[in-house]
Amino acid sequence: MKLDTRLRLFFFLAANFVVALVVGDILGGKLTEVPALGRGWVISVGMIPFPVTFVLTDLLNEFYGKRAARYVTLVGFVMALFAYTTIFVAMAVPWAPFTREPAWDGMRAESFENVFNGSKRILVGSMCAYLVAQLLDIGTFHFLKRLTRGKHLWLRATGSTVVSQLLDTLVITFIAWTGLLPLRTILEMIATSYLVKLVIAICLTPIIYAAHAAVERVLRVAPVSLDDDGEPVET
Repeated sequence: MKLDTRLRLFFFLAANFVVALVVGDILGGKLTEVPALGRGWVISVGMIPFPVTFVLTDLLNEFYGKRAARYVTLVGFVMALFAYTTIFVAMAVPWAPFTREPAWDGMRAESFENVFNGSKRILVGSMCAYLVAQLLDIGTFHFLKRLTRGKHLWLRATGSTVVSQLLDTLVITFIAWTGLLPLRTILEMIATSYLVKLVIAICLTPIIYAAHAAVERVLRVAPVSLDDDGEPVET
């Protein structure tokens, strides 16, 4: 079966989106500090893949429409669930006896469990927040697209993020860290993460325009068009 350019691009965008999502969840247990207002604000390194998911979500929305974007969202959810199940099974499998001997130089049970046991809670929080926030993002994106008659790409790209990522940040942070960190630290993480996401969304605007231009002019893939009522015509 010969794949056309539009279909190949869809597979590429969807695969990268799922990988960025799952990797971000697994990395989310590591915290770092961002200097701000004379103090260090705590943030999860799971934020590293966010710029990638932001650009990919926009491209999927713009070039394939709501139906395709929702489909990729559901695939991402299933893959996150698969990752969680795999980690849970891996944690339950017993270690080989020789790995507990003093002479063993490989990974020990304690190190493995510290890494992946923490990731399980991040994955649960992410799965709860991701599905609702992503669907909200898609709905807001296309609402703004209809409202502006397909103009002002920056508005729908950034506006959908402003709305959806507030919900996403609230839910995942409270689920992942309640009982492990003080409430003040959790609130600071929410404020910092949300602020960082907004700054990233704004800074990525030129990249989004460049990505759109590359897809249209180099790959010759056209965006989803709007009908006379301003509704996106699904592919």
